[in-house]
Amino acid sequence: MKLTDRWPKLKLQSMTAITPTTRPITAMEADRFQTDGVVHLKGLFDPEWLDLLRKRADHVLANPGKLANELAQNKENGRFFSDTFLWQQHDGFRDFIHNSPAAEIVAGVLGSTKVNIIFDQFLIKEPGTDEPTVWHHDLTYWPVKGRQVVTLWLALDPVTEETGSMEFVKGSHLWGQRYHPVAFVDPTKYQTREPPVPDINARRDEFEFIRFDYKPGDCTIHHGLLVHAAGGNKSQEQRRRAYVTRWAGDDVVYDPRPNIQTMLWEPPMAAGAPLDSDLWPVVWQAP
Repeated sequence: MKLTDRWPKLKLQSMTAITPTTRPITAMEADRFQTDGVVHLKGLFDPEWLDLLRKRADHVLANPGKLANELAQNKENGRFFSDTFLWQQHDGFRDFIHNSPAAEIVAGVLGSTKVNIIFDQFLIKEPGTDEPTVWHHDLTYWPVKGRQVVTLWLALDPVTEETGSMEFVKGSHLWGQRYHPVAFVDPTKYQTREPPVPDINARRDEFEFIRFDYKPGDCTIHHGLLVHAAGGNKSQEQRRRAYVTRWAGDDVVYDPRPNIQTMLWEPPMAAGAPLDSDLWPVVWQAP
């Protein structure tokens, strides 16, 4: 059965009801993203959005979708859970994608005139989960290309180094290199020709690193080519739930390649075409 047979294609949503951001993105924040590859943004999401996402997280954990994955290799020591394309299947996530300020925040950081949603994802590391997130960057997993591909990582819980906050290699999005996608479970999953990610841990003295602590409602936006990783959740009490959304700006186009991450369905478009479609709709557009 094809993925296109499993889920109905949804009509594009109206772009008129987006909740405005609590403040504009500053020039300093946009510049920080361009130079470092990541920017930490505090308090831009109302508590009501966080409450909705926490409730949805519990529902998804109890009712995983067809693209869900258990990413912890040691199943007896914690749980590292992922599920994707939630907005296409659940009204609460669809509401967030189209009506929260997320898309406008991304547009402000990128300076783009439109923003497409690529997909959304829950990443949940339960207390006592040893499983790290290995060094990788995002863009080579997906059938898109362009300079304006980003991830918005929204914390639903307090996140510290102890609970598995991300560590970024500062400026690595400017290296001009695409790396082989790293499989978190099956090492044979991705069969692409890019070189492997450098052994960052063995060469730490060669790089500069960035790490943030997050309060619930804080987010980071990082570039699709920024190399990053995260530790396990060493806390025995604190969950680490993140709602992660992947976005595209003005210059991003379709780039189909074999043996990469599965999308919800294969879009009926030619290589090099803009993403605008039912799978990757325009969520925000400049007035």
